[in-house]
Amino acid sequence: MDGSALIETPAEDIATLLKAQRQSYLTEGAVTSSTRKDRLKRALQCLMEYKDDYIRLISEDFGNRSAETTLFADVAASHGALKDAIKHVDRWMKSSKRSLQFPLGLLGAKAEVVPQPKGVVGLITPWNFPLTMVFVPLAQMLAAGNRVVIKPSEHTPRTSAFFAEVFEKHFDKTEVAVVTGAVETSQAFASQPWDHLMFTGAPMVGKLIMRAASEHLTPVTLELGGKSPVVVGKSADLDMVAERVATFKHMNAGQICLAPDYLNIDADRRDAFVETYTRKVESMYPTMLANDQYTSIISARHRERLEGYLEDARAKGADVRIINPADEDFKGQNQANKLPSALILNPTDDMKVMQEEIFGPILPVRTYDKAEDVIDYVNERERPLALYYFGHDKAEEEAVLTRTTSGGVTVNDVLWHGAHENLPFGGVGNSGMGHYHGYDGFLEFSHQKSVLRHPKLSIGNLLGIVPPYTDKLRKTIERQIK
Repeated sequence: MDGSALIETPAEDIATLLKAQRQSYLTEGAVTSSTRKDRLKRALQCLMEYKDDYIRLISEDFGNRSAETTLFADVAASHGALKDAIKHVDRWMKSSKRSLQFPLGLLGAKAEVVPQPKGVVGLITPWNFPLTMVFVPLAQMLAAGNRVVIKPSEHTPRTSAFFAEVFEKHFDKTEVAVVTGAVETSQAFASQPWDHLMFTGAPMVGKLIMRAASEHLTPVTLELGGKSPVVVGKSADLDMVAERVATFKHMNAGQICLAPDYLNIDADRRDAFVETYTRKVESMYPTMLANDQYTSIISARHRERLEGYLEDARAKGADVRIINPADEDFKGQNQANKLPSALILNPTDDMKVMQEEIFGPILPVRTYDKAEDVIDYVNERERPLALYYFGHDKAEEEAVLTRTTSGGVTVNDVLWHGAHENLPFGGVGNSGMGHYHGYDGFLEFSHQKSVLRHPKLSIGNLLGIVPPYTDKLRKTIERQIK
């Protein structure tokens, strides 16, 4: 298989696939627990039986990516979501009883909310975690009883083409299908009348997706990005901060939507942090070019974008510190697209690195006098996907968490809140809308249908709302509004 390029899928082919899935869904009727579990188990097969192939193909698509990164961040995360859905789908499917206003409950009326599949869901996924961003939402979509069409990223063409082969082996196309292609396919995909559409990617593209979906009033889940800040309180342990921030700023070469995007620290301790962070990076990656554990940037275009951030910051007066422990020549290895770690000190708001999501191993470091200054700085900008607070000052922690708004928060570490299936994951404002993971994902991809059952007794007559109106209705209303 030559997976180095993907052929665009015509809009009419996507429409035909959507129509076939919708018809099959309607013909099936109620989607039983056993059917949902069977589909989830087959999705698990699509993951686990081919994990070695995925490890190889993802590394080829990236230029270099360690097996450990793919196993931890893609295979294990996907496996956890699928197993969680299989374990809990029976409980998730149950309707919930609801109480009724007086006196309806006493008169024999009964109410419940029944989770119902939305139907056919479209899923557009990104390249940074090619397995996780497919299998995790897919777990909740299938648990909710939906049919799904997946459009994986064109930036990981080998992996995406392999997805199409694997899912075709384990699923009928009316259950789960994969369409491949690049920008034209994504545009055609987003324009279809899905029953729900999920997209993960950049905010700029998210706006286009939402605009296309609005033509059919299609509900959307948008998992976007943004600039997730780290707030280092004066009570924080610098060794802890440096190690934990460096770990996830370099995992996958920082190409993570939840990666810390810039760090805020009190001015008196900035230099100590820089020294500690540099030492941590050097111990984690004593070499980088020939180190299989140091991930490549996904493409030459993205590497050049990141190099442009560094050049722009230098030109505008920043102190750019390159962390290159073995003093390797990165300029001579353009095919590998690796980029050394970097710190940007004294960043200013006119620098590109402070205006755009970084998605690379570059960390701007801002300084502050008071924690309130950081709170104001965060609040003056678009709401981030995540915020990270380090420190042991409970009053300061409370101020940072209650006076800022972000998709999620991890305290005294980074990223981990997005790794738990029992915590909803999603953004707010510019960083997205809707959320998934576990039961919250099941609810996201289900329609919560209200069902009210009235008794044979005429409640309308009893309350006096059947014309002609009399004093009975007035007395009923007076009792209700006391």
